[in-house]
Amino acid sequence: MVRAWYMTDTNEDQREPHMSDPPVFLSRQELKDRTGAEYLQFDADSWETDEGYAELKKQRGYTYEDLCEISRETLPNYDERLKTFFTEHIHSDEEIRFVIEGSGYFDLRDIDDKWVRIEVTKNDLLIVPAGIYHRFTLDRNNYIKVKRLFVGEPVWTPINRPGADEHPARKDYLQTMTSVES
Repeated sequence: MVRAWYMTDTNEDQREPHMSDPPVFLSRQELKDRTGAEYLQFDADSWETDEGYAELKKQRGYTYEDLCEISRETLPNYDERLKTFFTEHIHSDEEIRFVIEGSGYFDLRDIDDKWVRIEVTKNDLLIVPAGIYHRFTLDRNNYIKVKRLFVGEPVWTPINRPGADEHPARKDYLQTMTSVES
């Protein structure tokens, strides 16, 4: 089951949980309300025959998927790529990640621009909306294997902050979140 919490503001090892004391956790509904992110769960050992997974892909128009394995042994330019993943950015399309093995953290900026850390582990599927500031890092296990899902051909172009503030996806995201909040 996914866990999400508000992070402490620190420059220490990004692979640590960085929970406040006491922790301030968010429910799945609070996560969606505060960030627009959606969380689902599927069995990573039988996703190929899971009707719910197939239905999600059909409903949302996910027509392309691949596997991404992140570890020092499997990812070329590992240290450089991890820095890129952890740089605060947006995308013009939603980002969908289904954890097949391992674990990590997605950090998302909430509607008040505060960091929410989402711990993802095997069986978790996270849908990060287009236009939200976010970043990714591994946890202390230093390993994750995810299915990446896309609508059409894969586009993974990060638009880093602050340059993304004027991007149409960012403006759409803020407008959507403002109307949800009202």
